[in-house]
Amino acid sequence: MATYAFVLLAVLAIATALGIVLNKNTVNSVLLLVLNLLSVAGLYLLLQAQFLAIIQVVIYAGAIMVLFLFVIMLLNVDDEESLFDKFRIRYLLAFLLVVVVFGQILYSLGGVAEMLPEISPEMAQVGTVEAVSEVMYTNYLIPFEMTAILLTAAVVGALLIAQFKIKKDEEDE
Repeated sequence: MATYAFVLLAVLAIATALGIVLNKNTVNSVLLLVLNLLSVAGLYLLLQAQFLAIIQVVIYAGAIMVLFLFVIMLLNVDDEESLFDKFRIRYLLAFLLVVVVFGQILYSLGGVAEMLPEISPEMAQVGTVEAVSEVMYTNYLIPFEMTAILLTAAVVGALLIAQFKIKKDEEDE
């Protein structure tokens, strides 16, 4: 089952990466990038690196991609065509062909699933949230806290600068 999930996530990651590069619509490219990041997070889960998968979804696919999407939507003022306006029968046929080929790949990989190496029990514990948090809160507690203080100071500074500009603009009027 893990082999099938790996093939599905790998093909999804490659297809969305190609879609990002080949797509002319920037908003669709960002949405494909989110799907790509989610498929990579699934690959992390298959490798039993739960912490990396959670960070991938929360930080990259969540926060950063929302910022990208807002910036692109603010800068992109051109009217985009709807997907249904440019839908053609060849897209449906191409999708069906991809499903058939992907099904054949999964069927052929069914015979080689037993040949994959097993992950050792020691390595299975490396990427867990418990293992990462144990190291982070024991060996690297001071740098972790300094980073938190630095980021908090940066947010407070950005708010103060933004308020100063607003007050300055109100006084100029």
